[in-house]
Amino acid sequence: MEYKIFSLGGNDGLAKKISARLGMPLGEIKCRSFSDGEQQVQFLENLRGKNVFLIQPTNPPAENWVRLMLAIDAAHGASAREITAVVPYFGYSRQDRKSKSREPISARVFATTLETVGATRFLTMDLHNDAIGGFFRHTIVDNLYARHVFVPHFKELFRSALAADKLVVVSPDAGGVVRAQSYGKRLMKDGELAIIHKERDMPNKIARMKLIGDVKGKVALIVDDMADTCGTLARAAGLLAESGAREVYATATHGLLSGDALKTLEDSPIKKLFITDTISADRPLSEKIEVVSVGDIFGDAIQRIESGESLSALFETE
Repeated sequence: MEYKIFSLGGNDGLAKKISARLGMPLGEIKCRSFSDGEQQVQFLENLRGKNVFLIQPTNPPAENWVRLMLAIDAAHGASAREITAVVPYFGYSRQDRKSKSREPISARVFATTLETVGATRFLTMDLHNDAIGGFFRHTIVDNLYARHVFVPHFKELFRSALAADKLVVVSPDAGGVVRAQSYGKRLMKDGELAIIHKERDMPNKIARMKLIGDVKGKVALIVDDMADTCGTLARAAGLLAESGAREVYATATHGLLSGDALKTLEDSPIKKLFITDTISADRPLSEKIEVVSVGDIFGDAIQRIESGESLSALFETE
């Protein structure tokens, strides 16, 4: 079955890496903004009977979501056989439950909208909450893990600390323990873990932090799914440094880096923040930031989907 991959402009750099991995060019498509801000999407190739992969992370601005919805509808109208939304970063994923009365469950709104406009399959990475996959009733969801590329990278980078049993993986909150454990058990024999317990007074504002675990004289690696304002990471790093950590590193799949994130990172004890290119890396970044590409894993996933192979091999990292 012939297939086509298209970039909708949200992350052309990653799309090019995916196409290079697959050894095929990106399809021709016109995406533009009208003077009033409305979006136009037009496929410039025949899609009839073909499987179509649309690459578009949905970080702000909201136009990224709009283009994805319009492109799915256009592909559906052009008689595409199957339409896969390749969404490396799923925007609104943190709004996955009601925290106050009269609030929407925004992640569910976007999941059901993607399904309604005709997405056959949804390919993403490190959903904020795995349960978000349950918001899709008919669309097939494949959630890839960045640890597939991060773990081999860290095994090499922290080789001496691992050999001396001096690396400790840190979860920045109780909700991230499972994620941190998944890294710890793949990096270390005993999978040593430290946890930071935090209490929030309001969104993005933390009142108190307490460290559970021993980091004295060790290299600490904070593991999270996204780095937004970097306030939490900076405070966590400060607490780890005060608690005797020799060096503090951090990793986050999605580098949103909004507001004063870069300055906050520069002023923090974090030696290096590792992110992926799920959100475009074509922007000013701090020298403390290292980008590890996930282009190959998305390319491999698309290849496996097309050939009918299992994707489970991409979920595990030895």
